[in-house]
Amino acid sequence: MNDTPGWASPGSDPSDGREPGASAPADRPVPAGPAEQPAAQPVTDPQGPGSKWSKEQPPPGQWSAPTGAPAPGQAPPPPPPPGSGWGGRPPSGYGGYGGPTPPGGPGGYGPPGGYGAWGGGWGGPPPAAKPGVIPLRPLGVGEILDGAVSTMRTYWRTVLGISLTVAVVTEVAVILLQGLVLNDTQTTDVLNDPNASLSEVSRAAGGVVVSSGAVLLITLVGTIIATALLTTVTSRAVLGRAVTIGEAWRDARPQVLKLFGLIVLLGLIAVGVLLAGALPGIVVAVAGGPGGAIAALLVLGILAGAVVAGWLVIRFSLASPALMLEKQGITKSLSRSAKLVRGSWWRVFGIQFLAGIIANIVSSLAVIPFALLGAVAGGNGFSGFLQSTGDNTGWTFLVISGIGSVIGSMLTFPINAGVTVLLYIDQRIRREALDLELTRASGVGTHGTATPGAVPGS
Repeated sequence: MNDTPGWASPGSDPSDGREPGASAPADRPVPAGPAEQPAAQPVTDPQGPGSKWSKEQPPPGQWSAPTGAPAPGQAPPPPPPPGSGWGGRPPSGYGGYGGPTPPGGPGGYGPPGGYGAWGGGWGGPPPAAKPGVIPLRPLGVGEILDGAVSTMRTYWRTVLGISLTVAVVTEVAVILLQGLVLNDTQTTDVLNDPNASLSEVSRAAGGVVVSSGAVLLITLVGTIIATALLTTVTSRAVLGRAVTIGEAWRDARPQVLKLFGLIVLLGLIAVGVLLAGALPGIVVAVAGGPGGAIAALLVLGILAGAVVAGWLVIRFSLASPALMLEKQGITKSLSRSAKLVRGSWWRVFGIQFLAGIIANIVSSLAVIPFALLGAVAGGNGFSGFLQSTGDNTGWTFLVISGIGSVIGSMLTFPINAGVTVLLYIDQRIRREALDLELTRASGVGTHGTATPGAVPGS
């Protein structure tokens, strides 16, 4: 986000490339340390002219630290009271005061069981700050999935409001398109007729492709809008900040067209790779080669293209949050995603694959029962639903099954968008120490306590 320093693209190092030990700028004086003396300050000789020191100094032995038996004529120093000092010394002269070695180890000042310097044993690093739905440190798979669900649960008004609105508008448009324009039984009859001519089949297939493309375009627009808004909501949830639907739209609106172009470009890349894989088989078919060779080349080429397309999709899967949160262009977002995924392709693939399975299961639990209910209410029964006949496109079936699609989309939009955003944040934490920027931006200390004062970027 443009008002949060943690989302900016990695720039130059805060030290501006200065080497360790180099002098600081003139306008930023560096105070001397406790064991340092300023270079320009002269050292005064205590025995020099004008000195207030007496020339008859005490013997050196009286100024040195006691190391054992007291000097002749001196009384031994009194023992320190129990509990004094850093963390409290144990009684009976532990640790170099003439007593036995404590159970915790030699010279230990802490409890038994360890060296325990300064009042306690080593308990590991302090816990990571957690201002929002995730701790600000490298995340595990379960933490990424839990963060997406926690965002939906904590900010349910905004998240479900966005998802429900987009799902309803999208599904209404699809139902109207299918019921008024695409409900052509003649096309279905032609495709099911084995005696239909080639021209009739071509026209019917073209109509199916156009109708499917129109439905896909409407669904794509709805998905892009939901992704843009939920990306903003999830990024704020990481910092523990709530956001309204209006604020999310104002923040995401300048990047929506770029996000649409990015999604379309990724789709064209995938289709182009598949066509490139199938090209040898197409060339052999045009040249009139044998049918077996054509089929083999097509199958092998499409499989190879699918592998390459899948690799590219995962490589560029973090481009959408990079575009939305860093306010980048399309090509820059692609390069940022490739940089973040490099070396972690299998991990990113596994998390995205697992999230996709969970989203599809959740969606199926909502869509299938309503589709069955719509088929029964439409008079086709369960067998008609399984046969997927053209009669299923009646208004009753479309409306009832559309309700299930709305519920499924309302639940899957936040999961898909949340996992992608949190995976992007996790990769930046691992590679660019984004957790430090987010900790400063959230106003939370390193020990999980809020720091007073204004929050940076608020």
